[in-house]
Amino acid sequence: MTTEILSLAESAFEVPAAVPAQVPGFSALYAQVQQFYAHQMQLFDSHEAERWAGTFTEDAVFDVPTLEEPVRGRAALASNVRRNKAQQERSGERLRHWIGMLDLRPRADGTLHTRCYTLVYVTPGNGASKVHRVCVMEDVLVRSRGKWRTRSRVVSRDDLA
Repeated sequence: MTTEILSLAESAFEVPAAVPAQVPGFSALYAQVQQFYAHQMQLFDSHEAERWAGTFTEDAVFDVPTLEEPVRGRAALASNVRRNKAQQERSGERLRHWIGMLDLRPRADGTLHTRCYTLVYVTPGNGASKVHRVCVMEDVLVRSRGKWRTRSRVVSRDDLA
């Protein structure tokens, strides 16, 4: 019976031909990408609009379900952060983003495809923090001027699925 359960469990998951963790240097790359996201999200939560937008390529596309259409380019990305800041100041709430369960897939063309969970916490004025949104974030990262940058981001929300 145990063998049957293991076979069933193994068939439920797609196992890639080459497990990325077995690729030389993958651990260092994975740590770099985790650091990239930690830095990027802290810039976002601190409303450092231009610095956050600088973590994206010039022609980046940011597709999130809370907006009517995808945001395109650094100037629009920075503008969106300034709008978020103004909304949070009016509401008295503070948002924080936490990224976890990062799956990193290097591609032959040098891009990195990532998929991770993003929890958005909201803290009202003097209240207790709580989970505001549960999301899945899928990115394509590219090397640009010696740094990783986001070329495209698609965010989906569990409550809108």
